[in-house]
Amino acid sequence: VRELGNERIDIIEWKNDPKAFIANALSPAKPIKIELNNEEMTAFVIVPDNQLSLAIGKEGQNVRLASKLTGWKIDIKSDEQSKNDASTKQEEQNEENVSSEKISKEN
Repeated sequence: VRELGNERIDIIEWKNDPKAFIANALSPAKPIKIELNNEEMTAFVIVPDNQLSLAIGKEGQNVRLASKLTGWKIDIKSDEQSKNDASTKQEEQNEENVSSEKISKEN
């Protein structure tokens, strides 16, 4: 079935593994990495830079549908955004460590 009432129909293979199910729901985008927070039912998904808009969809439609389908809140970032976030986080951690060392030496 391709269309029903002029609406496009996509069939997603159900998987018991949440990571695999989320990856299927975001198809045709191909996630690089999926991290899950089971307590908050949140999935952090990293996709190739050239697939970010494909994964999110027009006005967030793809990620919104994938979230409804899977029951997980899905946060998508490109590989580049993820690397930038990681380096920013590392810089902040380094600054905190330096500040802690200064405070320790002053006392």
